[in-house]
Amino acid sequence: MSSNGNGYHPTPDIDEEHYESLIVPGRGKLEGMSFASDPRIEEAVRTILTAIGEVPDREGLQKTPSRVAKMYAELTAGYHIDPQALINGAIFSVAYDEMVLVTNIDYYSLCEHHMLPFFGQVHVAYIPNGKVVGLSKIPRIVEMFARRLQVQERMTVQIADFINEALEPAGVAVVAEGVHMCGVMRGVKKANARMVTSAMRGVFREDSKTRAEFMAHINRSSNRQD
Repeated sequence: MSSNGNGYHPTPDIDEEHYESLIVPGRGKLEGMSFASDPRIEEAVRTILTAIGEVPDREGLQKTPSRVAKMYAELTAGYHIDPQALINGAIFSVAYDEMVLVTNIDYYSLCEHHMLPFFGQVHVAYIPNGKVVGLSKIPRIVEMFARRLQVQERMTVQIADFINEALEPAGVAVVAEGVHMCGVMRGVKKANARMVTSAMRGVFREDSKTRAEFMAHINRSSNRQD
């Protein structure tokens, strides 16, 4: 898997011809991407359909392999985002050193253990150290890491570390909440279970008052939604 030099791996190890046939990259954002089918995924889906006792050629399933292949291209499109293109041109010098907070960012991801969805909301805060990033970039950073095979713990850390490296702020805080269908549809079957993960960097880790202020903002935002 190729790396952009700072520990992130936006593009998997696939040949260029296959890459272009699978997805047309949107450079720094998911908007504008187009998604194509993949004959290998189509064949794998036909195999699964046969194995579970279905008939892939019956009317309702004839286009299912193609649909599934395009779906996976879309749901894993985060691998194909260029992280530098995502934020280039949107980092600004500002004399502001108070908390910047974006709450209730919806996300959808795929658990790498069962390839079932998990979804919820992410809350992100940082304290600038001379630089801020455009508002739309925070949700796009979340989306870039969510649109991959993931575990929630790693996704939370990736979001925090990326913002920390890109902006070099006084601190970064990320809290993610998720409902995991692998625990709702199968296994323990607990529909109301919610997973909460956090990653604190800089002053958010070191200063309990700053961390408490961040959590209070999240709680107020959640109460307004209720």
